[in-house]
Amino acid sequence: MDPYLQAVKSIIKEQQTVIGPLAIEQAKKVAGLTVTSLDQIQIQGNGKDILSHLVSQYEKVFGQTSVEVCREAIDSVRDKLQPADIPDILKSN
Repeated sequence: MDPYLQAVKSIIKEQQTVIGPLAIEQAKKVAGLTVTSLDQIQIQGNGKDILSHLVSQYEKVFGQTSVEVCREAIDSVRDKLQPADIPDILKSN
């Protein structure tokens, strides 16, 4: 599976545990991301940009705490991405 798709799914799933169905609603607002359900997600375009926009969307609505949740959510796929392929917003300070 594409590591960006894995990261997106992991982030949405983790956000869902925190904010419930709003996680999918917010993900649907991201250009290049098609979300029907947690099991049906498609990425069209630059994975790094889409990942960055997804995290930014959660941050815009739910604040910095949601960014921390996203950072933790991608830990399981971080090793599948090169450091340059990880959006700045997801890099630890």
